[in-house]
Amino acid sequence: MQSLGIDVLFKGKNFIRLLGGLWVAVRISLISVAISIVLGLIVGVLMTSKNKVLKAIFRVYLEIVRIMPQMVLLFIVYFGTTRVFGWNLEAEVSAIFVFCFWGTAEMGDLVRGALLSIPKIQYESAMALGMNTTQVYAHVILPQTIRRLIPLSINLITRMIKTTSLVMMIGIVEVLKVAQQIIEANRRSSPNAAFGLFAVVFILYFLICWPISKLSVYMEKRWS
Repeated sequence: MQSLGIDVLFKGKNFIRLLGGLWVAVRISLISVAISIVLGLIVGVLMTSKNKVLKAIFRVYLEIVRIMPQMVLLFIVYFGTTRVFGWNLEAEVSAIFVFCFWGTAEMGDLVRGALLSIPKIQYESAMALGMNTTQVYAHVILPQTIRRLIPLSINLITRMIKTTSLVMMIGIVEVLKVAQQIIEANRRSSPNAAFGLFAVVFILYFLICWPISKLSVYMEKRWS
């Protein structure tokens, strides 16, 4: 155990600190996913609009999110906007904003795809029953869309949890940052601490993401 550096975990409150850092990452991702799902439903519906200007705007938005690395977006929001506009923006708020910006685009595209996959006859049948457009979406289309999206949104949660490791770059003390702090503090007494601690971080991420991933597979099979 000494050679792997795992002994460092049992010094003081190191393991508790590591779990606290993991909770910071999970909290940021869960808040971001919750907001992204709500906004993504709205954006996804708007993406199916026949308005060419609206479709072009959301297409540009989606391409920006797909092309721009999340780390660059974090730097722009946290370091760039605070300098330009002179406001005091907390690092965690910046991270949540960036992940919502990314997650909303991803979720919106999933919603758009799910809406387009629903046969047109369902729209026509609902309209023939006397429903207006709002009622068709509220009672017929969106319930089916949400059911199809649940497994996909669960996958988005796992992706966000893993991507939150980037927030250490703007000073948020999440699990990787805590691990680095512990390694640095024990650099002389435990020179191999990096191997053991990052292995533990890997296991922690696995224990969080694996059940979520299995739930997604289960729900896809159940509803297919």
